[in-house]
Amino acid sequence: MAEPESTVINTDVKQKDPSEALVIAVTTRAIFNLEEEHQLYLEKGKEEYVRHQQANQDKPLPPSTAFTFIQAAQYVNDKIRESNPSEKGLFDILVLSNNSPESGVRIINSAKHYGLEISKFCFVSDEDSTQYLKSHGVKLFLSADRTDVCNALRRGVSAALIFQQEVQAPGTPLRVAFDGDAVLFSDETEQVFREQGLEGAMRYERAMEAVPIGEGPMKAFAMHLGKIRKKFSQEESPIRTYLVTARGGRDMGIRAIKTLREWGLAIDEAFFMDGAPKGPILAQIQPHIFFDDSLHNIQGAQDVGVPSAWVP
Repeated sequence: MAEPESTVINTDVKQKDPSEALVIAVTTRAIFNLEEEHQLYLEKGKEEYVRHQQANQDKPLPPSTAFTFIQAAQYVNDKIRESNPSEKGLFDILVLSNNSPESGVRIINSAKHYGLEISKFCFVSDEDSTQYLKSHGVKLFLSADRTDVCNALRRGVSAALIFQQEVQAPGTPLRVAFDGDAVLFSDETEQVFREQGLEGAMRYERAMEAVPIGEGPMKAFAMHLGKIRKKFSQEESPIRTYLVTARGGRDMGIRAIKTLREWGLAIDEAFFMDGAPKGPILAQIQPHIFFDDSLHNIQGAQDVGVPSAWVP
């Protein structure tokens, strides 16, 4: 696999081993608010956009949706190094950008301004940048571009679409919330529900209770996250994970719990909402990121100020 057109190694941070680390790739618009600049690009074209970025290269970009998630991952790295300075199982953050290297200086300067521990900046002009995800060992890809996310999922990489929103820093530890069906799990039960209704779905779940649910698009990332979490005792863990699912606890929750147990994936708290709105419980949890396949639930999360990522 060819290297991206231009990869800038951040010499301010120690490079990590991608075979050991949990590599997360974020696009520039997922981590920084570039909506004005993006509008300029769409209306005036690439040359005007590049001119604008170069003229403002020392002006830090404001944070966007994935910003506090990346900061919290960095906090986990610090905690891991405190107990074991030579530990290699860390979060490794790289920025994957459709900016050209000349307009990317502002991106690099912004990351340095905020003290973000980003190991590489990959600038890929005018092509499908997701083709480089596997060569960098990426386990999670966050983008503000739907096509990119769909391409990444097709390549077998956990990926989600970030919507632009202002995010208040929820502090630490790192809190990650997952929906169940079509996110952590496959959408097999949702398909039965669409065809046979709630009664049919409940019958199906009871019949399949002993059989683990299939893997969803976020399972691989959740497992890697769980691996890092296992480095700590439950009391001292700088990571907390949540399952917030529309499943009801009595008839459809048992199989979900058994599946997580079968996978060896420990979840700190599970909420079986039985179709109730997720916003109020997410407002209570205050995750750094919430993954869901329903735009209705994403909207509910955004309404309470929770950073959200849609898994299409």
